[in-house]
Amino acid sequence: MNLIDTHTHLFSSQFDEDRHQVVRKAIEQGIDKMLLPNINSETVEAMHQLCQDFPQHCYPMMGLHPCDVNDNYEQELEIVKSHLDKGKYVAVGEIGIDLYRDKSRLHIQKKAFRQQLIWAKEYNLPVAIHIRKSFDAIFEVIEEVNDQNLRGVFHCFTGTIEQGQKAIDMGFMLGIGGVVTFKNSGLDKTLKELPLEHLLLETDSPYLAPTPHRGQRNESSYITLVAQKLAEIYEVNIEEVAKTSTQNAKTLFKL
Repeated sequence: MNLIDTHTHLFSSQFDEDRHQVVRKAIEQGIDKMLLPNINSETVEAMHQLCQDFPQHCYPMMGLHPCDVNDNYEQELEIVKSHLDKGKYVAVGEIGIDLYRDKSRLHIQKKAFRQQLIWAKEYNLPVAIHIRKSFDAIFEVIEEVNDQNLRGVFHCFTGTIEQGQKAIDMGFMLGIGGVVTFKNSGLDKTLKELPLEHLLLETDSPYLAPTPHRGQRNESSYITLVAQKLAEIYEVNIEEVAKTSTQNAKTLFKL
């Protein structure tokens, strides 16, 4: 059984002491590929290094995370563009809008998001979209530029049935991680009304570790717990979840 972790920050400093062991553990447990979304210009080197260390298993994305869209975002975007010009990436990400703590930067977050969506179309790459308290703003920007060339995943989907169906209708996948295992998240009930055929597996390591590791550092090997929970929700065996989600990932990211 092969699984793909479509969103994991294994280059994060939280893995500095045991990064290679964590990657090898995931590989041994059947997580054949791990996709690495960039954060900002300061994380690029560590991300590239991990992909060089595990070229058959770790694949980079390039983008500017919405929480790092600050006054210097235009300079940061220039760096993103320079890497897209010369590098080989599986997606533009992690991009999006985050209104959880600060709504004052919505205007520039929208600008950065829109520009990176346009680049994704130009480079024929999918997008990994970060959505936190921002579905309306995300849909608004996507609708401005959406066409048959735009595709991607709503990372860490925790929205409503209606929001999930709207994303699917726009041609996007839904990324499902550890939150689905949380007792009171309600995500299990939402997903029951949405088709497994549009889901991807992810961890968002080192964040959002699934039960029973909730509150601890997350890692890619824990994605099997997400797959098991989805098997319970959809009343299928875990092999079916693995087969469907893995094929979705291979198709979307051209792996």
